[in-house]
Amino acid sequence: MTDVESLDLSAQPTVAAELGGREAAVARGRSLTSLLLRNGAIVALVVVVVLGIVVVPTFGSADNFRNVALAASFLAIIAAGMTFVIISGGIDLSVGSTFALGVILSAQYSIYGSTAAVLVALASCAVVGLVQGLVIAYLKLPAFIVTLAGLGGIRGLVFYITEEGNLVPKVPGHKSFEVLGTGRLATVGTPVWIALAVFAAGWFLLNRTAFGQNIQAIGGNDAAAELMGLPVKRATTLVYVISGTCAGLAGILVTAQSGGGQEARIGDSYELQAIAAVVIGGTLLAGGVGSIMGTLAGISLLFVIQNLIVQGANLNSYVQQVASGAFLLVVVLVQATITRRAAPPGS
Repeated sequence: MTDVESLDLSAQPTVAAELGGREAAVARGRSLTSLLLRNGAIVALVVVVVLGIVVVPTFGSADNFRNVALAASFLAIIAAGMTFVIISGGIDLSVGSTFALGVILSAQYSIYGSTAAVLVALASCAVVGLVQGLVIAYLKLPAFIVTLAGLGGIRGLVFYITEEGNLVPKVPGHKSFEVLGTGRLATVGTPVWIALAVFAAGWFLLNRTAFGQNIQAIGGNDAAAELMGLPVKRATTLVYVISGTCAGLAGILVTAQSGGGQEARIGDSYELQAIAAVVIGGTLLAGGVGSIMGTLAGISLLFVIQNLIVQGANLNSYVQQVASGAFLLVVVLVQATITRRAAPPGS
């Protein structure tokens, strides 16, 4: 054996070790970026809250946190349902109109008692989700188009019910109904506890059931999921039922809190805010990857930032919208960058 051959052979373990070390480093980098993608909203929320407490003296008060939580709870419930839709690879642009339908129906049927108000509104909004889900799943129409049609159609129905956009009727003083919106438990508003219960149920459904695994598989690749024998059509339909039901529940809580009397246009742009919260929480718009707890952090982050803008800079609502939009754009750009870094080579 020559000296060159001897050198090459002795160097082989070193080269292999170096290559293995590089691959391990790359794998660790992907794992870290993937972890950041899943939990970035939580990290950002903690940072923003700490900075807010330091910079704005009134921000860190218990009363302020309770008010922020109460304000966010209604949209949070809508965003929880939206999370399931987006993970499955779909989109639901009708949730704002469905929310308004829940408001109007719960107000109108409250004259028959609390049970009627809740059941009629929930059932009607669930049926809205069911119809859209069936059309999307079985007729193979794009979710964007179907729910966009739902956005306009359901809003038109709300205007028809309220006689061309008149105010939502006032709610009779049923204590059992009012407590849903105005009650408190441990100084925290009832809607906050209901929202937390929805997220707890959503987390269990997404992470501990076959249904949750199915919609993640469908969102990743619906054709492959169908070849695997997964109930793609049924699962796709159900996510829209969940979304419609959550929107209806949020509408019921708003009626119970306010006692009715809102404009029929209530809920305009809620679909965009819900989608923003889901995306900020780390759920990919392409589907297949998402977290219900990330959505909770995302909606919290949106409302905390709005609260800081109001308290710290005293800006009007239009400037708040500009700031929120800019923040969402930054989040999406960062998310896209992290996603590319987390993806394996050649994918």
